[in-house]
Amino acid sequence: MKRIVAVMMAFCIGTFAYAGGGQQGGGDSGKIKIGVSMPTKSLQRWNQDGANMKDQLEKAGYAVDLQYGGDNDIPTQVAQLENMISTGCKALVIAAIDGSSLTEVLKEAKAKGIAVISYDRLIMNSDAVSYYATFDNFKVGTMQGQYIESQLNLKTAAGPFNIELFTGAPDDNNVNFFFGGAMSVLEPYIQSGKLKVLSGQTTKAQCATNNWSTEESQKRMENLITANKYGPNGTKLDAVLSSNDSVANGITNALVAAGYTKANFPILTGQDCDVTSTKNLIAGTQSMSVFKDTRTLAAKAVEMVNAIAKGSTVSVNDTNTYDNGIKVIPSFLCDPVVVTTSNYKEALLDSGYYQASQIQ
Repeated sequence: MKRIVAVMMAFCIGTFAYAGGGQQGGGDSGKIKIGVSMPTKSLQRWNQDGANMKDQLEKAGYAVDLQYGGDNDIPTQVAQLENMISTGCKALVIAAIDGSSLTEVLKEAKAKGIAVISYDRLIMNSDAVSYYATFDNFKVGTMQGQYIESQLNLKTAAGPFNIELFTGAPDDNNVNFFFGGAMSVLEPYIQSGKLKVLSGQTTKAQCATNNWSTEESQKRMENLITANKYGPNGTKLDAVLSSNDSVANGITNALVAAGYTKANFPILTGQDCDVTSTKNLIAGTQSMSVFKDTRTLAAKAVEMVNAIAKGSTVSVNDTNTYDNGIKVIPSFLCDPVVVTTSNYKEALLDSGYYQASQIQ
Protein backbone atom coordinates (compact mmCIF):
# COMPACT_ATOMS: atom_id res chain seq x y z
CA MET A 1 0.00 0.00 0.00
CA LYS A 2 1.33 3.36 -0.94
CA ARG A 3 1.53 5.94 1.82
CA ILE A 4 2.01 9.64 1.35
CA VAL A 5 2.40 12.58 3.67
CA ALA A 6 -0.58 14.92 3.64
CA VAL A 7 0.25 17.61 1.15
CA MET A 8 -1.66 20.27 2.98
CA MET A 9 -0.27 19.67 6.48
CA ALA A 10 1.85 22.77 6.41
CA PHE A 11 -1.15 25.06 6.32
CA CYS A 12 -3.67 22.82 8.09
CA ILE A 13 -1.75 21.85 11.18
CA GLY A 14 -1.99 25.26 12.85
CA THR A 15 -5.76 25.38 12.64
CA PHE A 16 -6.68 21.72 12.73
CA ALA A 17 -5.62 20.37 16.10
CA TYR A 18 -6.10 16.78 17.19
CA ALA A 19 -9.37 16.11 18.96
CA GLY A 20 -7.54 14.93 22.05
CA GLY A 21 -6.43 18.43 23.07
CA GLY A 22 -5.98 22.08 22.17
CA GLN A 23 -8.39 24.95 21.63
CA GLN A 24 -10.89 24.08 18.91
CA GLY A 25 -12.90 26.63 16.97
CA GLY A 26 -16.43 26.13 15.68
CA GLY A 27 -17.24 22.93 17.57
CA ASP A 28 -19.47 22.18 20.58
CA SER A 29 -17.77 21.75 23.97
CA GLY A 30 -14.31 22.20 22.48
CA LYS A 31 -14.72 19.45 19.88
CA ILE A 32 -13.40 19.74 16.37
CA LYS A 33 -16.27 20.39 13.98
CA ILE A 34 -16.45 18.37 10.76
CA GLY A 35 -18.75 19.28 7.89
CA VAL A 36 -20.36 16.42 5.96
CA SER A 37 -22.14 17.33 2.74
CA MET A 38 -24.29 14.70 1.01
CA PRO A 39 -26.12 15.32 -2.30
CA THR A 40 -29.70 14.32 -1.49
CA LYS A 41 -31.99 12.52 0.93
CA SER A 42 -34.18 11.23 -1.90
CA LEU A 43 -32.00 8.14 -2.43
CA GLN A 44 -31.55 5.53 0.27
CA ARG A 45 -27.85 5.22 -0.49
CA TRP A 46 -27.05 8.81 0.56
CA ASN A 47 -29.19 8.62 3.68
CA GLN A 48 -27.14 5.63 4.77
CA ASP A 49 -23.85 7.29 3.89
CA GLY A 50 -24.71 10.40 5.85
CA ALA A 51 -25.91 8.44 8.89
CA ASN A 52 -22.84 6.18 8.86
CA MET A 53 -20.50 9.15 8.54
CA LYS A 54 -22.14 11.11 11.35
CA ASP A 55 -22.21 8.11 13.66
CA GLN A 56 -18.56 7.18 13.13
CA LEU A 57 -17.29 10.76 13.37
CA GLU A 58 -19.20 11.38 16.59
CA LYS A 59 -17.87 8.15 18.07
CA ALA A 60 -14.38 9.40 17.17
CA GLY A 61 -15.01 12.52 19.24
CA TYR A 62 -15.96 15.13 16.63
CA ALA A 63 -18.90 17.51 16.39
CA VAL A 64 -20.62 16.91 13.05
CA ASP A 65 -22.56 19.27 10.79
CA LEU A 66 -24.36 16.89 8.38
CA GLN A 67 -26.28 18.51 5.53
CA TYR A 68 -28.11 17.18 2.47
CA GLY A 69 -28.31 19.25 -0.71
CA GLY A 70 -32.09 19.23 -1.02
CA ASP A 71 -33.08 17.09 -3.98
CA ASN A 72 -29.72 17.26 -5.75
CA ASP A 73 -29.89 21.07 -5.73
CA ILE A 74 -26.46 22.54 -6.48
CA PRO A 75 -27.10 26.07 -5.05
CA THR A 76 -28.31 24.46 -1.82
CA GLN A 77 -25.16 22.39 -1.48
CA VAL A 78 -22.96 25.40 -2.23
CA ALA A 79 -24.78 27.51 0.40
CA GLN A 80 -24.45 24.74 2.96
CA LEU A 81 -20.71 24.49 2.30
CA GLU A 82 -20.34 28.26 2.62
CA ASN A 83 -21.98 28.01 6.02
CA MET A 84 -19.75 25.13 7.10
CA ILE A 85 -16.66 27.09 6.10
CA SER A 86 -17.79 30.26 7.88
CA THR A 87 -18.90 28.54 11.10
CA GLY A 88 -15.64 26.84 11.94
CA CYS A 89 -15.59 23.40 10.33
CA LYS A 90 -12.00 22.18 10.28
CA ALA A 91 -12.53 19.56 7.58
CA LEU A 92 -15.14 18.93 4.92
CA VAL A 93 -16.23 15.53 3.64
CA ILE A 94 -18.14 16.16 0.43
CA ALA A 95 -20.15 13.95 -1.91
CA ALA A 96 -20.71 16.47 -4.69
CA ILE A 97 -23.95 16.78 -6.64
CA ASP A 98 -21.98 18.11 -9.60
CA GLY A 99 -18.27 17.47 -9.36
CA SER A 100 -17.47 20.66 -11.29
CA SER A 101 -19.71 23.08 -9.36
CA LEU A 102 -17.67 23.59 -6.20
CA THR A 103 -14.53 25.32 -7.50
CA GLU A 104 -15.36 28.78 -6.16
CA VAL A 105 -16.70 27.80 -2.75
CA LEU A 106 -13.70 25.59 -2.07
CA LYS A 107 -11.29 28.44 -2.73
CA GLU A 108 -12.37 29.84 0.61
CA ALA A 109 -11.88 26.45 2.26
CA LYS A 110 -8.32 26.32 1.00
CA ALA A 111 -7.65 29.90 2.10
CA LYS A 112 -8.74 28.97 5.63
CA GLY A 113 -6.63 25.80 5.71
CA ILE A 114 -9.66 23.51 5.76
CA ALA A 115 -8.95 19.98 4.59
CA VAL A 116 -11.31 18.68 1.88
CA ILE A 117 -12.02 14.99 1.44
CA SER A 118 -13.89 14.17 -1.75
CA TYR A 119 -16.29 11.35 -0.89
CA ASP A 120 -17.38 8.75 -3.46
CA ARG A 121 -17.64 11.34 -6.27
CA LEU A 122 -14.49 13.16 -7.33
CA ILE A 123 -14.65 16.95 -7.02
CA MET A 124 -13.32 18.38 -10.27
CA ASN A 125 -11.34 21.48 -11.17
CA SER A 126 -10.27 22.40 -7.64
CA ASP A 127 -6.84 22.43 -6.02
CA ALA A 128 -8.51 22.50 -2.60
CA VAL A 129 -9.19 18.76 -2.63
CA SER A 130 -6.80 16.98 -0.29
CA TYR A 131 -7.91 13.33 -0.62
CA TYR A 132 -10.46 11.11 -2.27
CA ALA A 133 -12.24 8.21 -0.54
CA THR A 134 -14.18 5.97 -2.89
CA PHE A 135 -14.66 2.47 -4.17
CA ASP A 136 -12.80 1.13 -7.17
CA ASN A 137 -15.39 2.45 -9.58
CA PHE A 138 -13.77 1.16 -12.76
CA LYS A 139 -13.85 -2.26 -11.12
CA VAL A 140 -17.56 -1.79 -10.40
CA GLY A 141 -18.14 -1.34 -14.12
CA THR A 142 -15.96 -4.29 -15.10
CA MET A 143 -17.84 -6.47 -12.61
CA GLN A 144 -21.12 -5.55 -14.30
CA GLY A 145 -19.69 -6.19 -17.75
CA GLN A 146 -18.13 -9.47 -16.68
CA TYR A 147 -21.40 -10.61 -15.14
CA ILE A 148 -23.19 -10.11 -18.45
CA GLU A 149 -20.28 -11.77 -20.25
CA SER A 150 -20.50 -14.79 -17.97
CA GLN A 151 -24.29 -15.14 -17.93
CA LEU A 152 -24.53 -14.97 -21.73
CA ASN A 153 -21.41 -17.12 -22.10
CA LEU A 154 -20.10 -14.56 -24.57
CA LYS A 155 -16.64 -16.06 -24.82
CA THR A 156 -17.95 -19.23 -26.48
CA ALA A 157 -21.63 -18.76 -27.40
CA ALA A 158 -22.47 -18.01 -31.01
CA GLY A 159 -24.96 -15.21 -30.36
CA PRO A 160 -25.97 -12.64 -31.35
CA PHE A 161 -27.58 -11.31 -28.17
CA ASN A 162 -29.57 -8.10 -27.82
CA ILE A 163 -28.52 -5.63 -25.14
CA GLU A 164 -29.36 -2.06 -24.14
CA LEU A 165 -27.09 0.22 -22.12
CA PHE A 166 -27.86 2.62 -19.27
CA THR A 167 -25.57 4.70 -17.12
CA GLY A 168 -26.04 7.60 -14.72
CA ALA A 169 -25.83 11.35 -14.38
CA PRO A 170 -23.56 12.97 -16.99
CA ASP A 171 -22.28 15.44 -14.38
CA ASP A 172 -21.13 12.65 -12.05
CA ASN A 173 -17.46 11.91 -12.75
CA ASN A 174 -17.97 8.35 -11.50
CA VAL A 175 -19.97 7.60 -14.64
CA ASN A 176 -16.72 7.72 -16.61
CA PHE A 177 -15.44 4.83 -14.52
CA PHE A 178 -18.68 2.83 -14.21
CA PHE A 179 -19.54 3.02 -17.89
CA GLY A 180 -15.91 2.85 -18.99
CA GLY A 181 -15.29 -0.27 -16.93
CA ALA A 182 -18.37 -2.04 -18.25
CA MET A 183 -17.67 -1.09 -21.84
CA SER A 184 -14.07 -2.30 -21.56
CA VAL A 185 -15.65 -5.75 -21.30
CA LEU A 186 -18.68 -5.35 -23.57
CA GLU A 187 -17.37 -3.15 -26.39
CA PRO A 188 -15.37 -5.91 -28.14
CA TYR A 189 -18.52 -8.04 -28.31
CA ILE A 190 -20.51 -5.09 -29.66
CA GLN A 191 -17.84 -4.46 -32.29
CA SER A 192 -17.82 -8.12 -33.33
CA GLY A 193 -21.61 -8.25 -33.57
CA LYS A 194 -22.03 -10.86 -30.85
CA LEU A 195 -23.83 -8.20 -28.82
CA LYS A 196 -26.33 -6.06 -30.71
CA VAL A 197 -27.65 -2.73 -29.42
CA LEU A 198 -30.76 -2.38 -31.54
CA SER A 199 -31.35 1.21 -30.43
CA GLY A 200 -27.87 2.17 -31.62
CA GLN A 201 -27.39 4.07 -28.35
CA THR A 202 -23.92 3.15 -27.19
CA THR A 203 -22.16 6.37 -26.16
CA LYS A 204 -22.05 7.66 -22.61
CA ALA A 205 -24.13 10.69 -23.58
CA GLN A 206 -26.79 8.54 -25.26
CA CYS A 207 -26.98 6.19 -22.29
CA ALA A 208 -26.90 8.80 -19.51
CA THR A 209 -29.70 9.18 -16.96
CA ASN A 210 -30.03 12.64 -15.44
CA ASN A 211 -29.76 12.63 -11.63
CA TRP A 212 -29.67 8.82 -11.70
CA SER A 213 -33.45 9.12 -11.86
CA THR A 214 -35.68 6.05 -11.66
CA GLU A 215 -38.40 7.95 -13.50
CA GLU A 216 -36.06 8.95 -16.32
CA SER A 217 -34.68 5.43 -16.79
CA GLN A 218 -38.21 4.02 -16.81
CA LYS A 219 -39.26 6.46 -19.55
CA ARG A 220 -36.22 5.61 -21.65
CA MET A 221 -36.72 1.87 -21.23
CA GLU A 222 -40.38 2.23 -22.17
CA ASN A 223 -39.32 4.08 -25.32
CA LEU A 224 -36.78 1.39 -26.18
CA ILE A 225 -39.39 -1.33 -25.70
CA THR A 226 -41.78 0.47 -28.03
CA ALA A 227 -39.20 1.40 -30.68
CA ASN A 228 -37.56 -2.04 -30.85
CA LYS A 229 -40.65 -4.17 -30.10
CA TYR A 230 -38.97 -5.82 -27.11
CA GLY A 231 -41.21 -8.17 -25.16
CA PRO A 232 -41.70 -11.76 -24.00
CA ASN A 233 -43.55 -12.42 -27.25
CA GLY A 234 -41.63 -9.92 -29.35
CA THR A 235 -37.99 -9.12 -30.00
CA LYS A 236 -35.86 -10.88 -27.45
CA LEU A 237 -33.96 -8.63 -25.04
CA ASP A 238 -31.14 -10.63 -23.50
CA ALA A 239 -29.52 -8.10 -21.19
CA VAL A 240 -29.61 -4.54 -19.93
CA LEU A 241 -26.54 -2.88 -18.47
CA SER A 242 -27.46 -0.49 -15.67
CA SER A 243 -24.74 1.34 -13.77
CA ASN A 244 -26.70 1.54 -10.51
CA ASP A 245 -29.85 0.47 -8.70
CA SER A 246 -31.96 3.64 -8.94
CA VAL A 247 -31.61 3.39 -12.72
CA ALA A 248 -32.18 -0.37 -12.65
CA ASN A 249 -35.41 0.13 -10.69
CA GLY A 250 -36.87 2.19 -13.52
CA ILE A 251 -35.78 -0.44 -16.04
CA THR A 252 -37.43 -3.15 -13.95
CA ASN A 253 -40.66 -1.15 -13.75
CA ALA A 254 -40.78 -0.80 -17.54
CA LEU A 255 -39.94 -4.45 -18.20
CA VAL A 256 -42.51 -5.77 -15.72
CA ALA A 257 -45.15 -3.50 -17.26
CA ALA A 258 -44.22 -4.97 -20.67
CA GLY A 259 -45.00 -8.48 -19.40
CA TYR A 260 -41.60 -9.79 -18.35
CA THR A 261 -41.51 -12.15 -15.37
CA LYS A 262 -38.88 -14.00 -13.40
CA ALA A 263 -39.03 -16.80 -15.96
CA ASN A 264 -37.98 -14.64 -18.91
CA PHE A 265 -36.44 -11.52 -17.39
CA PRO A 266 -33.39 -10.11 -19.18
CA ILE A 267 -30.09 -10.03 -17.34
CA LEU A 268 -30.09 -6.70 -15.47
CA THR A 269 -27.17 -5.25 -13.54
CA GLY A 270 -27.10 -2.68 -10.76
CA GLN A 271 -25.05 -1.17 -7.97
CA ASP A 272 -25.62 -0.22 -4.30
CA CYS A 273 -27.87 -3.09 -3.14
CA ASP A 274 -30.61 -0.66 -2.18
CA VAL A 275 -33.75 -2.08 -0.59
CA THR A 276 -35.90 -2.00 -3.73
CA SER A 277 -33.26 -3.62 -5.91
CA THR A 278 -32.48 -6.25 -3.30
CA LYS A 279 -36.16 -7.14 -3.20
CA ASN A 280 -36.17 -7.24 -7.01
CA LEU A 281 -33.10 -9.44 -6.98
CA ILE A 282 -34.81 -11.93 -4.65
CA ALA A 283 -37.95 -11.77 -6.83
CA GLY A 284 -35.96 -12.41 -10.02
CA THR A 285 -36.50 -9.00 -11.62
CA GLN A 286 -32.88 -7.88 -11.23
CA SER A 287 -29.93 -10.19 -11.70
CA MET A 288 -27.16 -8.67 -9.62
CA SER A 289 -26.02 -5.58 -7.79
CA VAL A 290 -22.54 -4.44 -6.87
CA PHE A 291 -22.39 -3.96 -3.11
CA LYS A 292 -20.38 -1.03 -1.83
CA ASP A 293 -20.60 -1.22 1.95
CA THR A 294 -20.95 2.44 2.91
CA ARG A 295 -19.86 1.60 6.45
CA THR A 296 -16.44 0.72 5.03
CA LEU A 297 -16.27 3.93 3.02
CA ALA A 298 -17.38 6.05 5.97
CA ALA A 299 -14.75 4.37 8.15
CA LYS A 300 -12.06 5.22 5.60
CA ALA A 301 -13.13 8.88 5.51
CA VAL A 302 -13.07 9.01 9.32
CA GLU A 303 -9.59 7.45 9.27
CA MET A 304 -8.49 10.21 6.88
CA VAL A 305 -9.96 12.89 9.13
CA ASN A 306 -8.15 11.42 12.14
CA ALA A 307 -4.82 11.32 10.31
CA ILE A 308 -5.19 14.91 9.15
CA ALA A 309 -6.18 16.02 12.64
CA LYS A 310 -3.09 14.39 14.14
CA GLY A 311 -0.80 15.69 11.43
CA SER A 312 0.15 12.14 10.55
CA THR A 313 0.45 10.25 7.28
CA VAL A 314 -2.81 9.59 5.44
CA SER A 315 -3.09 6.08 4.04
CA VAL A 316 -3.93 5.84 0.33
CA ASN A 317 -3.61 3.09 -2.27
CA ASP A 318 -3.85 5.04 -5.53
CA THR A 319 -1.81 8.09 -6.50
CA ASN A 320 -2.15 7.85 -10.28
CA THR A 321 -5.75 7.42 -11.40
CA TYR A 322 -7.95 10.27 -10.22
CA ASP A 323 -7.05 13.50 -11.98
CA ASN A 324 -9.59 16.22 -11.20
CA GLY A 325 -8.39 18.53 -13.96
CA ILE A 326 -6.03 20.41 -11.67
CA LYS A 327 -4.07 17.66 -9.99
CA VAL A 328 -4.07 13.94 -9.31
CA ILE A 329 -5.85 13.39 -6.00
CA PRO A 330 -4.36 10.85 -3.55
CA SER A 331 -7.08 8.24 -3.14
CA PHE A 332 -8.11 5.20 -1.20
CA LEU A 333 -10.16 2.69 -3.19
CA CYS A 334 -12.33 0.24 -1.25
CA ASP A 335 -13.27 -3.08 -2.83
CA PRO A 336 -16.82 -3.71 -4.13
CA VAL A 337 -18.56 -7.12 -4.07
CA VAL A 338 -20.94 -8.70 -6.60
CA VAL A 339 -24.21 -9.72 -4.92
CA THR A 340 -26.67 -12.21 -6.43
CA THR A 341 -29.29 -14.56 -5.04
CA SER A 342 -26.49 -16.97 -4.16
CA ASN A 343 -24.76 -14.70 -1.64
CA TYR A 344 -27.10 -11.85 -0.66
CA LYS A 345 -27.78 -13.36 2.77
CA GLU A 346 -24.10 -13.52 3.60
CA ALA A 347 -23.27 -10.09 2.15
CA LEU A 348 -26.30 -8.12 3.34
CA LEU A 349 -27.89 -9.96 6.28
CA ASP A 350 -25.07 -11.78 8.03
CA SER A 351 -22.98 -8.61 7.84
CA GLY A 352 -25.72 -6.64 9.60
CA TYR A 353 -26.20 -4.24 6.71
CA TYR A 354 -29.91 -5.09 6.57
CA GLN A 355 -32.38 -6.87 8.80
CA ALA A 356 -34.34 -9.63 7.05
CA SER A 357 -37.59 -7.69 7.58
CA GLN A 358 -36.24 -4.80 5.49
CA ILE A 359 -35.88 -6.83 2.30
CA GLN A 360 -38.75 -9.29 2.55
